[in-house]
Amino acid sequence: MTDTSTHGEATPLPRRGLLLGAMAAAGGLAAVPAGAQAPGALTGKVAIVTGGTSGIGAATVAALAAAGAAVAFNGRREALGQQVEAAARAAGGEVVYLRSDVRDAAQMERFVAAVVERHGRLDIAFNNAGIDLPPAPIADTGIDGFDDQIATNLRGVFLSMKYELPHLARAKGVMINMASIGGRHAFPNILAYGASKAAVIHMTRAAAQEYGRDVRINAIAPGPIESPMLERVRRDWKVTTEQLVAPYPMRRTGTPAEVAAVVLFLAGDGGSYVNGQVLGVDGGDLP
Repeated sequence: MTDTSTHGEATPLPRRGLLLGAMAAAGGLAAVPAGAQAPGALTGKVAIVTGGTSGIGAATVAALAAAGAAVAFNGRREALGQQVEAAARAAGGEVVYLRSDVRDAAQMERFVAAVVERHGRLDIAFNNAGIDLPPAPIADTGIDGFDDQIATNLRGVFLSMKYELPHLARAKGVMINMASIGGRHAFPNILAYGASKAAVIHMTRAAAQEYGRDVRINAIAPGPIESPMLERVRRDWKVTTEQLVAPYPMRRTGTPAEVAAVVLFLAGDGGSYVNGQVLGVDGGDLP
């Protein structure tokens, strides 16, 4: 397999170049695996999900609601947000979509404040919102695209943490941040994405040091998850699913529901002594 995107010259594609499922942090909504969290286990809890309009975010909205939590989620795509809200409510969940953009400080402050005003507390935050862009070598990476990825994937998590943490601390709550296997391993041609996710890992660990007595703060690092993002990886890198998963021991892609199940574990009593960690959801870490 070769990579012809660097100055038009074909060079061997590094092992990790076939692993851009690392960028898959969103996908199609799917049912939560049985046993992921007992029905009612999160009754009385209030949860926020950023970027809940599709993929892992939408699956986690449904999973949290099914476990009994009252869930508020945001995202920029209003039509999708309304669809996710309607589906969760039809299934009996207490869910509300509040349109807001994680890149905007004022919008995020209002979003979190609105949730606390509505429910009187905040117990769980899943800071999931993120984007990817077509791969490119550093010299060919667009500045606007770089800035947008950093603004969404890194600044968006920072703003979420900034406004959520005071409320989570009062409730002795839980925060889960969306990282990626791309933040744990260096991949070619996705500098901004990988840098943003590596920084999320650092922020998670630093925040756990600051707030660890009052808030459990962890991150998850998905590998190749079936999603629109993974579809773009296949298209842009001209690789098959088999090539993407070849380095992973389980030799398959994951599902948004499998990631949601890990979020629920961390949010619930099962993760009560887990703090400052990055949990891979990737079918086996890369050698």
